[in-house]
Amino acid sequence: MNDILVLVGAQTWKPVLTALALPPVPWLLLMLFGARLMFWKRSIAWLTMLLSAALIWLSCTSAVGEWLERLILRPAPALQAERLAEIKRAVGSGKKIAVVILGGGRDARAPEYALSHLSEPALLRLHYGVWLSRQTGAPMLFSGGVGYGQAVGAAEAETAARIAERDYGRPLTWTESESRDTRENASHSTAILKGAGITEILLVTHGWHMRRAVRAFEQEAQRSGSGIQVVAAPMGLAASSEGALLRWMPSLPGMTRVRHVLREGLGLLFGA
Repeated sequence: MNDILVLVGAQTWKPVLTALALPPVPWLLLMLFGARLMFWKRSIAWLTMLLSAALIWLSCTSAVGEWLERLILRPAPALQAERLAEIKRAVGSGKKIAVVILGGGRDARAPEYALSHLSEPALLRLHYGVWLSRQTGAPMLFSGGVGYGQAVGAAEAETAARIAERDYGRPLTWTESESRDTRENASHSTAILKGAGITEILLVTHGWHMRRAVRAFEQEAQRSGSGIQVVAAPMGLAASSEGALLRWMPSLPGMTRVRHVLREGLGLLFGA
């Protein structure tokens, strides 16, 4: 599907098509269909509308989001202290390893800063990437341009470079500011890293995004002949801290998690 959109030049429609495919839009359409059935089959209509309401409820809960994440995405585990120590020794011995941080969105202009700023997901990824770089001594690359459907302005990588240097005191070694999606993250970043002689990367992104990101980077490494090895360095893996009952109540974090998981599932299915 992704290749078809690229072929017909309709890549900019990806955010719109994704939004239409994710909850609550399908369930709202199902509810409208149920309402229309009232003129012919009242019992089926009521069942359809109740099913729609139940699906909307469930698709806004943390419990369902976490269950779907385990079922569909099977996120990689976090890097442990022993593995980080191994990587640090490898970097110290001269092995060319880099921390690659994938963008997650940016605000074209944050009024409180009077500058562009990273979105919360992107800032969390940068934070972990900086921490990982400090722990291992590996240099950092941030990948992110202006995504499809985003307002024009500074590229995400440029914003990340400013924050990394000014706020964290740890400058990025490379910035990749042309990519608009995960595939382009992989292709543009691999070209930079191949030229720098990098042989292994610690790929930083959210756990729900990691499976698709690893696939994209491994495919690009194979296509380009770079031989770069990809090590998953997921973050954002913490389970909901809500109580058992609240985890089944609709919430913004629950809805966000369900949408992330289903979006990634669609991306894996259609080759995005």
